[in-house]
Amino acid sequence: MKNMLFPLVLLLTISLAACKKSADGPGDPQTEYDNAKKVRAYISDLGFPADQVVENENEFIAEGDIVFPKNMEVPGAKVKTEQFYTGSLVSAANVTNIRLRIDASMTSMTSEINSAIAQWNAVASCNINWTISTSGTYDVLIINSNLGAGVCGSGTFPSGGRAGGTIRINKNLIAGNSFAQRARTICHEMGHNVSFRHTNWSSIGESSATAVPGVGGTDASSLMNGGQCGSGATVLSTKDKQAAAALY
Repeated sequence: MKNMLFPLVLLLTISLAACKKSADGPGDPQTEYDNAKKVRAYISDLGFPADQVVENENEFIAEGDIVFPKNMEVPGAKVKTEQFYTGSLVSAANVTNIRLRIDASMTSMTSEINSAIAQWNAVASCNINWTISTSGTYDVLIINSNLGAGVCGSGTFPSGGRAGGTIRINKNLIAGNSFAQRARTICHEMGHNVSFRHTNWSSIGESSATAVPGVGGTDASSLMNGGQCGSGATVLSTKDKQAAAALY
C-alpha cells in the first residue's frame, strides 16, 4: 500500500505544479488583443481623433500626454451627463489616499511635485488627497521620460477605480521653465490621473468630451488646458476646483 501511495502523491504534485505554472505564465494573446481593441474603441468614444492617437507596444497615447494602457479596465457604463473628464473615476475608497512614488529620476523636482500635490489637496469640499509614498506600496509612479519634441509630460487615466498608474515628465524639456511652470506641468498631468481631460478640448481638435455635471462653459484660466506647457495657468482655476469638488 505504501509503495502504491508514493506514485499517486507524486502524480498529484506534478499535476498541481503544471497548473500553477500555467496560471503564472503569460496572458492569453487573444484576450490581450481583444482588450486592446476595447481600449481603442473607448478612446474613440471619448472623442480623440484617430490621427491624434499613437500606438505603442503596451499603450495608446492621445494628444501626446494622455496614456491608455492596453490592459486597462474599460468602464462598462457610459459616462455621466465646462470642465471635462473621462467618465472613469477613482473610487471613493482610493481617492482619499493616492500614494505617489517619486522615482529616483525625479527627486530633483521633489519641491515642484509637493507644490502640485498641495494644489490638489487644498481644493475645498473635495476628497482628492495625494500623499508621497517613500516605501512599500504605491498607486502612481512619477518618472522622468524623454517623450519627444514638444511633449512636456503625460498622465494616465483611471482604471478599475484606481488612479492612473504612471506620470511621465520630460524633465530636460521643462528644466528651463520657471518653478511655477514646472509645477504646473506636474499638476496638469496629475489631473489626468484622476480623470480630467483638457478643458480646451474643442480648440485643440477633439471631436467630443464629457462635461462635468454642473460646471459648464470654457475656461481660459484652467490649469487643465492642453498645449500650454511653459505658458499656461499655474494655479487651479475656480472652475477647476468646482469640477474637482463635483466629481469627488
